Amino acid sequence: MNAFSLQGKVAWITGASYGIGFAIAKAYAQCGAAVVFNDINRELVDKGLEAYHQVGIQARGYVCDVTHEDEVASLVAQITQEVGVIDILVNNAGIIRRIPMTEMSAAEFRMVIDVDLNAPFICAKMVIPGMIRKGGGKIINICSMMSELGRETVSAYAAAKGGLKMLTRNIASEYGSYNIQCNGLGPGYIATPQTAPLREKQSDGNPHPFDSFILAKTPANRWGTPEDLMGPAVFLASDASNFVNGHILYVDGGILAYIGKQP
Repeated sequence: MNAFSLQGKVAWITGASYGIGFAIAKAYAQCGAAVVFNDINRELVDKGLEAYHQVGIQARGYVCDVTHEDEVASLVAQITQEVGVIDILVNNAGIIRRIPMTEMSAAEFRMVIDVDLNAPFICAKMVIPGMIRKGGGKIINICSMMSELGRETVSAYAAAKGGLKMLTRNIASEYGSYNIQCNGLGPGYIATPQTAPLREKQSDGNPHPFDSFILAKTPANRWGTPEDLMGPAVFLASDASNFVNGHILYVDGGILAYIGKQP
């Protein structure tokens, strides 16, 4: 079905050296897009380029701190010159700090907000003018179940992802008339390096308590994988979603729909 083709499109995925961003970039390349990504330092970019090479994908990698507006402006200009106008932006770069709120410093709180909320604003701001000139585009913000829920120790992350949900809806409202669709992709608990500490077995060989907690809360009875997000990410980047705007698509194994087992 041609509606899912990304042939001829330029896709920029932030923070895509590994994990969810890498899987999304791989899916886009398989659907015909020219893939570019950035990460915060040369070591991560080089590791990403090697990973893409190993799966037979030609990707361009750039060093850029997406929290710095001047760096993002320079990178968007460079991508436009070297590859073409950006058709698809995936705001994937993100961090989490698991600290009880009363123990978290204001600086730590601001750092999470800066990466997880301010950076998507900056990147979207920089690509939208080119999308308008080209006649449209797709912006996909990687949201989270914490866009909807709260949990101990993740106050900054939940605040940022809740804000990102509303930024997504506002971009859709403000720029939908320019044929720009802005949607969110909300992963559930995904097995990535970021969540590895929550899945490690304890010294006695028993599962981590949080691992058991997630399996009990998820109807699918497993952690998700980055590959679970590939199809939904392609849908949101393709013509198949041209009348979908301001929506958050949760890929969570049913956890948001589940009240829990009957006692």
